Amino acid sequence: MAYLQQAPAWFLWLASLGALYVSAFLPRLLVYLTHCLRRPEDLRLRYGTWAVVTGPTSGIGRSVALELARRGLNLVLVDLDAANLHEVSGTIMSRHAVQTMAVVFDLSLVSTPKGDEALRRLRDAVKKLDVGILVNNAGIAKPGAVFLHEADVEAWVRMIRVNLWAVTEVTAAVLPGMLRRGRGAIVNMGSASSEGINSFPLHTMYSATKRYVAQFSRSLYVEYKSKGIDVQCQAPFFVSTTMASGFAAAWRSSALVPTADTYARAAVGWIGKGGPLCVPNLRHRLLGWYLAAVPGGVQDWFCLRENLRHRKMLRSARSPRASACRPHGHGIPSIE
Repeated sequence: MAYLQQAPAWFLWLASLGALYVSAFLPRLLVYLTHCLRRPEDLRLRYGTWAVVTGPTSGIGRSVALELARRGLNLVLVDLDAANLHEVSGTIMSRHAVQTMAVVFDLSLVSTPKGDEALRRLRDAVKKLDVGILVNNAGIAKPGAVFLHEADVEAWVRMIRVNLWAVTEVTAAVLPGMLRRGRGAIVNMGSASSEGINSFPLHTMYSATKRYVAQFSRSLYVEYKSKGIDVQCQAPFFVSTTMASGFAAAWRSSALVPTADTYARAAVGWIGKGGPLCVPNLRHRLLGWYLAAVPGGVQDWFCLRENLRHRKMLRSARSPRASACRPHGHGIPSIE
């Protein structure tokens, strides 16, 4: 007691602040661990025998598809490349006794005649099936590490169509069947770049589209919970995939970045748990709680510094190739 009485006021203030933060943090950790320790649910029994996964040919989407198949769900696989769909479908069926169906759909063509035709095929396919789970995983992170004015408008339109518009259209295509059966789960892949970080400069459009996904999920959760349909946005930090390589190295530390398979096990295990917004992976959740204690201005400064550093590195890597390909004379430098 005598020591505490002699301690400076600033130390006591910091100790009190830390104690308050820990007291707020521990209950959330206990809730998370309680969910993790529960016996895995039979997703087929709870939701249905089929799952739809967009972007299942690589990264998180591929791992999630394999994990759902391991749990006995048949799969409707939606991607733009028929050859890649054939490969992942063969891999899934060689490992697990499930059925697969492939729907070729370039999600960047949503709201165009070709996109409308592909969406019609998807609606026709799911109409005949007991689809219990939809995983809207497909997403685009490029262009990244750029200022808004540096990329062509069409590149932003493509990102908006895949990350935002396609999520809406595919969800609307699958929902009617879930409503008829009175059960289902919709998992929309969001991002901690919009939910766990104060801002994400130089990846502004990406994080903005993911913010839409989070709000879309929250509102649908309220709309459909009473109808037996669970809706959630999963907001991971970075996962060891090709997409993650497009971000600064500060976000890709191996201590904080799980493999796609590790993340997928947590993601599938978290379906139907944790409300409309969740962070399934424990390392990601701990990082999120840590960042919550960092002032927003500090986060802004750090994110801008790291992303500017990554932008400079990318531009330096491209410049020799650009110089080699540029014709002699008065060439106009291209926007990178």
